[in-house]
Amino acid sequence: MPTLSLPCPAKINLFLNITGRRADGYHELQTLFQLLDYGDTLTLHHREDGELHLISELNGVNSEDNLVIRAARKLQPLARGIPTGADISLEKRLPMGGGIGGGSSDAASTLLGLNALWQLGLSIDQLAEIGLTLGADVPVFVRGKTAWAEGIGEKLVPLETPDLWYVVLKPDCHVSTAEIFCHEQLTRHGSPIKIATFLEGGTGNSCEPLVRKLYPDIDKALIWLEQFSPAKLTGTGASVFASFKDQITAQAICEQRPSGIHGFVARGINTSPLHCALGLL
Repeated sequence: MPTLSLPCPAKINLFLNITGRRADGYHELQTLFQLLDYGDTLTLHHREDGELHLISELNGVNSEDNLVIRAARKLQPLARGIPTGADISLEKRLPMGGGIGGGSSDAASTLLGLNALWQLGLSIDQLAEIGLTLGADVPVFVRGKTAWAEGIGEKLVPLETPDLWYVVLKPDCHVSTAEIFCHEQLTRHGSPIKIATFLEGGTGNSCEPLVRKLYPDIDKALIWLEQFSPAKLTGTGASVFASFKDQITAQAICEQRPSGIHGFVARGINTSPLHCALGLL
C-alpha cells in the first residue's frame, strides 16, 4: 500500500446550543454534525526515510502549522521505531475559515490514512483520542458518522438524518472562532435539549445573533438564502446553509448566489466516504 488517495468530507452544524463555559475556557455545547459528500482530497505516498513533505495550495500557512503535518507528527512516535514518512498532497476545495471542518477533516484523513499506510494498528477510539488533541471537531471525522455531539463536541452519538441536499455559501470574510467564543455578548447558558426537540425543529445557533451583528456580509448572505429555505449559520461561521429536497433545486439556487460569495452544493450523508475508501464500514 505505497499510496492512498482519500476524501476529506465537509460538515455543517445543523444547530449549535452552548450550555456553559468550563474552567479551562472551553465551552460545553450540543450540536449535530452533518457530514457532506463534498470536500478536500488527501494523497499519501509512503516514504521510508522518516521525512514528511506536504504539497498544498494553501498560502500563508507554514507547513509545520498545518493540521495535516501536526496529525502525522502525532503518529510517528507510535511506529515502534520503524522509519515512517510520507509525501502528502492536499487538494483544497473547502474554503478556509468557513466553519465546515476543512482542517479538521484533513487531519482526520491523515490519521486514518497513515494508520493504514504505516500499518500502525491503532483503533478508531485511539485515533479519535489523538484527534481531540488537534481540535474538538476532529473526532467526528475520525469516527465517520453524522452524529449528535455534546461536551466540547467529542461525545458523539451517531444519528441518521434525512436525505437532503444543501446549498453552502461562504461570504468573503473570516470569522475567528476564538473571538466569538470569548466575546462578552455571546449567549453561553442555553438550556440543554433532547434529540427529540431537535427533530421537532426547536433549535438554533447560539453564535448566530452575535456573528450577524459583527459580520454584515454573513447577515446579508443569510437574508439572501432565506428567500428560498430556512437559512442557518454553521458553527461560528463564516459559512451559511439551507436544505433542499433535490439536487436540481439546490444547484439552481446556488448558481444564483451574489457575486463574491463562494458556494457549493452537497448531499447530506450519514457515513463518511473516508471510511468507505478504507473499508472501515
